[in-house]
Amino acid sequence: MKSNTPRAYKGGRHPKADPAVHRYSISLTAEENARFLTLYEQSGMNVMAHFITACIFQKGIKTIKVDKTAMEYYVRLTSLFGQFRAVGVNYNQVVKMLNSNFSEKKALAYLYKLEKQTAEFALLSQKIIQLTGEFEAKHLKENP
Repeated sequence: MKSNTPRAYKGGRHPKADPAVHRYSISLTAEENARFLTLYEQSGMNVMAHFITACIFQKGIKTIKVDKTAMEYYVRLTSLFGQFRAVGVNYNQVVKMLNSNFSEKKALAYLYKLEKQTAEFALLSQKIIQLTGEFEAKHLKENP
């Protein structure tokens, strides 16, 4: 016995409520095409059709500019701060070892040398902070 009711699911893709069926074609010169592709790449959009639609209807187009040198600088700066933390841990361990394993006179002599190196280290860290500020002012300022 066959029923006259159609099957609820026939397989395949479900039809869209408002399909985009109107198509337009434009021609660009080589220079215009290069400029268009540059703008498209800067927008960060994944679909070129969405980018063109945004341009036509003057929707907001996001331009993302990634500065590889700045990213590399910050990656190296982050690893440098990790090394600073490691030096701090080692510093604490050395001071504990000096106090527990050496006489007071010898420990004071070594602590004096360690204090000189720490002062140099502090000057170096101040210089790094200064250079980072200069780098940010020069290369990472916001473009209006």
